[in-house]
Amino acid sequence: MINILFSGNVKVFDGALTTMLSILKRTETKEPFTFYIFTMDISRVKPEYTPITSEQTAFLDRVSKGYNAENRVVRVDVGKYYEKEFAHCPNEQAYCSPYTLLRLFADMVPDMPDKLLYLDIDLLFNRDIMLLYGTDVTNYEYAAARDHYGKFLLNPNYINAGVLLFNMKKCKETGLFTKARNLIKTKKMTFADQDAIYRSTTKKLMLPQRFNDQKFCHKHTVVRHFSKRLFWLPYPHTANIKQWNVSKVHKVFKYYQFDDILYEYIYLKNLFEKKGELRGSYEKN
Repeated sequence: MINILFSGNVKVFDGALTTMLSILKRTETKEPFTFYIFTMDISRVKPEYTPITSEQTAFLDRVSKGYNAENRVVRVDVGKYYEKEFAHCPNEQAYCSPYTLLRLFADMVPDMPDKLLYLDIDLLFNRDIMLLYGTDVTNYEYAAARDHYGKFLLNPNYINAGVLLFNMKKCKETGLFTKARNLIKTKKMTFADQDAIYRSTTKKLMLPQRFNDQKFCHKHTVVRHFSKRLFWLPYPHTANIKQWNVSKVHKVFKYYQFDDILYEYIYLKNLFEKKGELRGSYEKN
């Protein structure tokens, strides 16, 4: 079993669907996938902070099973952990949503696998996931690539937490998640979850940038991460173009290698919206 972890609220549907499709379409293995989605209701902070719905999860599950009947999508409500650990903490109003903190409960949720690949939902796989998932992390807490900007501005080995291949057994031995949660509860940090993980690390494996490329997509790129980036022309500015913004992916990035993924996403998104209550099922052609 290949184990993937996403996290987020009701708005992660587009990202989860596109990321999941990229994995399923670019991977040749016959081994089944389990896609976990950590979610919660924290509408006390913002009204739109509601969980990914059971209908959305069921649709994602049907899509995954169209590629392999043994695939599954599992929705995990971690709200009770969040309220106990992070309610009203210094980082609840961080630059990103509280949902980025949910990965820090991976050691508290029962029956999570020993090897777990956490993925942000704003990325696409350009090549087979096994090039990443097959990495040996036996002696490490996790494997991660450098943050594109942080490696220049903060530390040469500062990581981007959007792609993290966890060795859960080692993480529990070193207390990585416990230490990270304590930092979140007590210290205001610029990049919250990412800073907490980085500062709590005992031993990590640094991956080449191609496993989390936040700026370019080369032929050898395994993961293209559509995070916010700096553009110099026509004037210096930042833009946060996500993969489901298909027209901008074409116009700004000139990417067409993901069209099979993105066009299927458009078809499925329309199908989901038209079905409403998910009558029928999706079968891969």
